[in-house]
Amino acid sequence: MRLGGEVRSPRVVAMDDLRSLPQQERAVTFTCRKSGVRRHAFSGPLLLDVAALAGPAFVPNERKDRLRFLISLRGADGHLVVLSWAEIDPEFGNGPVLLGVTRDGLALDDEGPQLVVPGDVCGARNVSGIVELRIFSEPAGR
Repeated sequence: MRLGGEVRSPRVVAMDDLRSLPQQERAVTFTCRKSGVRRHAFSGPLLLDVAALAGPAFVPNERKDRLRFLISLRGADGHLVVLSWAEIDPEFGNGPVLLGVTRDGLALDDEGPQLVVPGDVCGARNVSGIVELRIFSEPAGR
């Protein structure tokens, strides 16, 4: 998976890199339009920890500057989701969003990491096969 955008250290992150970060576990239930209610157990690092690897280009020590930033995640199939940095930031939404490396105890190595957004009713933001994570911002002072 590529990490890039407005960051200090763009890089490519492999599944082993994701497994080397602190792991979280989440049981989620969501509704898919095509297949109905789905229940899964995921494990993987917090999206916050993965994004931090790239060094987002925030103004140092400026809490409000982080509020301008967005995270886009693209699946191998082209599915694109955008979250605000504030959704996952511990000082704001503190959402426990994961990049799952296992689903129901099985490694996702062949498929790639899966975005897991606990609490979503609809499963549309639970994107599988993430190939790109990009951090960008709305310009300040508009």
